[in-house]
Amino acid sequence: MNRKQKTMLARILVSAALLISLGFVPVTGVPRFICYMAAYLVIGYDILIKAGRGILNRQVTDENFLMAVATIGAIALALYEGSGDYTEAVAVMLFYQIGEWFQSCAVGKSRRSISELMDIRPDYANVETGGRLEKTDPDDVEVGSVIVVQPGERVPIDGVVIEGESSLNTAALTGESLPRDVGPGDEIVSGCINMSGLLRIRTTREFGESTVSRILDLVENASSRKSRSEAFISRFARIYTPAVCGSALALAVIPPLVRMLGLGLDGGWETWIYRALTFLVASCPCALVISIPLSFFAGIGGASRAGVLVKGSNYLETLSKTRIVVFDKTGTLTKGVFEVNGIHHSPYSDAELVEFAALAESASSHPISLSLRRAYGREIDRSRVSDIREISGEGVTALVDGRSVAAGNAKLMDSLGVNYIECRSVGTVIHMAIDGEYAGHILISDVIKPRSAEAVSALRAAGVRETVMLSGDSKRVAEHVGAELGIDRVCGELMPADKVRKVEELLAVKPGREKLAFVGDGINDAPVLSRADIGIAMGAMGSDAAIEAADIVLMDDDPLKIAKAIKISRKCLRIVYENIVFAIAIKLACLALVAVGLANMWLAIFADVGVMILAVLNAIRALFAPKP
Repeated sequence: MNRKQKTMLARILVSAALLISLGFVPVTGVPRFICYMAAYLVIGYDILIKAGRGILNRQVTDENFLMAVATIGAIALALYEGSGDYTEAVAVMLFYQIGEWFQSCAVGKSRRSISELMDIRPDYANVETGGRLEKTDPDDVEVGSVIVVQPGERVPIDGVVIEGESSLNTAALTGESLPRDVGPGDEIVSGCINMSGLLRIRTTREFGESTVSRILDLVENASSRKSRSEAFISRFARIYTPAVCGSALALAVIPPLVRMLGLGLDGGWETWIYRALTFLVASCPCALVISIPLSFFAGIGGASRAGVLVKGSNYLETLSKTRIVVFDKTGTLTKGVFEVNGIHHSPYSDAELVEFAALAESASSHPISLSLRRAYGREIDRSRVSDIREISGEGVTALVDGRSVAAGNAKLMDSLGVNYIECRSVGTVIHMAIDGEYAGHILISDVIKPRSAEAVSALRAAGVRETVMLSGDSKRVAEHVGAELGIDRVCGELMPADKVRKVEELLAVKPGREKLAFVGDGINDAPVLSRADIGIAMGAMGSDAAIEAADIVLMDDDPLKIAKAIKISRKCLRIVYENIVFAIAIKLACLALVAVGLANMWLAIFADVGVMILAVLNAIRALFAPKP
């Protein structure tokens, strides 16, 4: 509880104590009026000040104006009647402030949850210079600097581990509780907490471009993008408040005039003015005005805690209507890293054939060559290799330990006159020939992410009616991956412009209310991310252009988080609609009861404060992500 909330609680307790004690103390006349006004001003002076400022600024349609007019009117009626009963005016202000205090506590809880995410901002970086460590502001650390992160410290800047092994707590970024192990050569993102060993890291980005900065920027600016529901509430409040003020004035004036004309209505001016004041109290729209933005704020906070960054409540609302999800393949559903997946028809052992291939490809920077060297797993001894010749579009030949080795595609085998065996598996095939004899082939393919198939199933369970995969790979490779994952429609051999065209075709034929989401990670996906109804980017390994163009960012590149994000958005929107229907229904019913004299000011304030508290507490549920 902050200082402001503590002060408000103290005012509530003091005013309540004064009000209760005055019920037992036999004070009359002017002293009684002064005592009640003391209790009234203790609890309501800030409302009166805000109402006065609103009048001066010609903004008299907020809840402060309504409360001030209603309570001062109740006091004036008590003075006019000479009853000395000021309890109702003080109690109305007291219960209203109790409701405001509950609302402030609820918003504070939501903000604290967001603040837990904001704590990922590092205070300093340990920069290694001349064998010594200097604590430096992360903004001043240049790309390529060597920083040291000790156990218990937060990684300040993105980089690559050059020395040390450790486990990282990534919960603040990804929402995952399991630690991630890192060692030399592994990429590391800012915001993680080093749990065990000391790490030396070479920075690859400036702090302003690092993961932690992008997260903070996205979360801080999310509230500036309003949803249609929030815009509706703003428009509703601008129309509703003047309407109820006019209705209250009519309620105070028209029935007494009708009675004066002898048309049989009961009650004099005092009765109808009292009903009009009660009508104003009951009409206060604070439950709607407070709870709807709070619901979206909590929903964005809940998504952030789960590792899903939503750039605005408008995107959260759009995501809830998503029925078509279009995926890029490489880096989104697959790891984007080529690995050796099989060795076929070889008289040599797997290790021997991979060793020959890695040594023969040792001079090449091609991704296929890199994957062969990774599979070999040892340092390349270049002294064993000579006479390397790279044949464009075919492969390489070399002498390895004095033996003639050829590694490449079918064209290379044909040019060498070597009979080879076709591979029936999908992927890149490296045919091998040693001393002019066929030595089998090595299958290299992109690896499907462990949870991609589960992600597609989860989307279907979340109400997504169609999944589509767009890929630049060959149709055979794309269709193989699509079949393995259960994708409904697959399109291969697409250039970036073709992907945009395919998405536009899908947008043209989908039903009007349905929304289409595109999920990608590469710089070539940025145009499609911008064109889709909702763009979702992979944040950990995705390109800066993709993250900038996207509306939603998955911080750990886990495609399973897409279904979770959709569920979070739908829960948030469900809470918003619950609050709208509940608040308006209760409000209209209460106003009708007040107008016909079946509800007094006590019931009106209970209804108003009660609805506000229930709506705010319901909104806070959006902080908690739905369980799978």
